[in-house]
Amino acid sequence: MSITIIGIESSCDDTSCAVIRDGVLLSNVVASQAVHEAYGGVVPELASRAHQQNIVPVVAEAMRQAGVGLPELTAIAFTRGPGLLGSLLVGTSFAKGLSLSLGIPMIEVNHLQAHVLAHFIKQTPGDGNHPAYPFLCLLVSGGNSQIIKVNAYNDMEVIGQTIDDAAGEAFDKCAKVMGLGYPGGPVVNRLAGQGNANAFTFSKPHIPGYDYSFSGLKTSFLYTLRDALKENPDFIGQNREDLCASLQKTVVDILMDKLRKAAGDLQIREVAAAGGVSANSGLRDAFRDHAERLGWKIHLPPNAFTTDNAAMVAITGYYKYRDGAFCPIDAVPYARVESNIK
Repeated sequence: MSITIIGIESSCDDTSCAVIRDGVLLSNVVASQAVHEAYGGVVPELASRAHQQNIVPVVAEAMRQAGVGLPELTAIAFTRGPGLLGSLLVGTSFAKGLSLSLGIPMIEVNHLQAHVLAHFIKQTPGDGNHPAYPFLCLLVSGGNSQIIKVNAYNDMEVIGQTIDDAAGEAFDKCAKVMGLGYPGGPVVNRLAGQGNANAFTFSKPHIPGYDYSFSGLKTSFLYTLRDALKENPDFIGQNREDLCASLQKTVVDILMDKLRKAAGDLQIREVAAAGGVSANSGLRDAFRDHAERLGWKIHLPPNAFTTDNAAMVAITGYYKYRDGAFCPIDAVPYARVESNIK
């Protein structure tokens, strides 16, 4: 009998719903929130209100695109955390209501685990292009920068993570200083393609092990602008592309140095990327370069699965359903998570 999972994602500022049947994606609908652009970042209260407005039409559209009726659903998977509590409450409450009304089980999903398992979404029944266990996954986004050793879908060990800021946060904040708007990461990526990556040098951290740090890079970038602007008020405008290219190169170098060390120490050549920053062209080029030079077998997700989306929640729910890993109706969302992902 077919297993049809509906997934709900509402951890931050994207409301998303997806339907997966037997591991194959039938629909994936995402409603983004432009309201935050004026504030230079996500405003939690506005995000939760927008989720309340968006969730019913997003679910209805996902069901319509999938051609699936409510009685056909086997279970509902939802992001329980980590994320913004107000946003998570909207998705959790909707999942509870649907579970009770249809008499189907609920499956809680860890947002970070879902990003990793995005690599296992099938777009056709014969799609078998996914990583083999064990593999390393570089999970990089606005809130997370982690190296994860993935032994199984439900056995993930965080072996390295940022001790301060995330890579995506570094992109966004440096972009904000340059007046590039929010979110800044995609703008930096676009402008970097027109600049000289060796034009400027920014500091790189010396952190032991596999952990990351990006606070020093942000400070170095800020001081470079501050000192240059004293001499030339038009410095940013005249050097915007080179600044973006040099910033992107530095972030990618920091990420790949630790990932390369981890892969070498653990003797793992199956390596994947996940999270919003995995859409960055500089990082993707670095992955391809390492695959060619070091013999890595790399896995880069389609851009649609890099940002927050419900398809990754639904596929995680599919695997957990097969193991009977359901959650009680009184489950509450959580903002933070422990180091290892279960």
